[in-house]
Amino acid sequence: MGVLTLDGETELRELRFKIPNLVVRKLYVEHLFKRLLPQDTERETTRVLARNFYQNGDLQPICDFMTQRYFKVFDNRDYKTADELTIKTAFLTVLFDDVWYIMDSETVLDRRYADLTMMLRPDCRYLPLRDFLFEFKYLKLSDVKKSGAELKELSLFELENLEAVKEKLAESEGQLLDYQMRLESKYSDGLKLQLISVVAVGFERVVWKRVSRGLD
Repeated sequence: MGVLTLDGETELRELRFKIPNLVVRKLYVEHLFKRLLPQDTERETTRVLARNFYQNGDLQPICDFMTQRYFKVFDNRDYKTADELTIKTAFLTVLFDDVWYIMDSETVLDRRYADLTMMLRPDCRYLPLRDFLFEFKYLKLSDVKKSGAELKELSLFELENLEAVKEKLAESEGQLLDYQMRLESKYSDGLKLQLISVVAVGFERVVWKRVSRGLD
């Protein structure tokens, strides 16, 4: 994480870090991408998954890839330092695209910070692709009082209904809806915005959910 720079504090006075600029961000993401997924076939698989996601907004195939392959590179020592930034960085390496999208981590929205925004470039807005706004949450195994083996046995429905997971999804939903209003006031009409909440439970499971105002 040597290229990360200090970017102030969160509302809870925790230090906030970000990748400093677009050029360094791209190099950083590409470096992680190749280091964590050294095989060309794996990287091509993620590119296909990402392209499909840009069009249909279905994050489940990418979540499956994360738990079945990507997170396998982490070991027990990584649990000690794992947090929301770890999960966001992992997804960023897979989703990163600077041809169609303006990628922004810790997007400033009226003194609030959105985890990750993917806004279509002005010259790409005619394409059948979507804009995305992400909020990432992380839970330790102790937060859900389950072992890794127990988590793997849960269905998605059971996982989503764990109390700690429900709380994180609800927290994320509130943040995303707030960020949506701020984004819409910042950009002119024409946004094809999809709000996505992602909750990782350790490196074992990932839950995601589309968020809307209910009237969309």
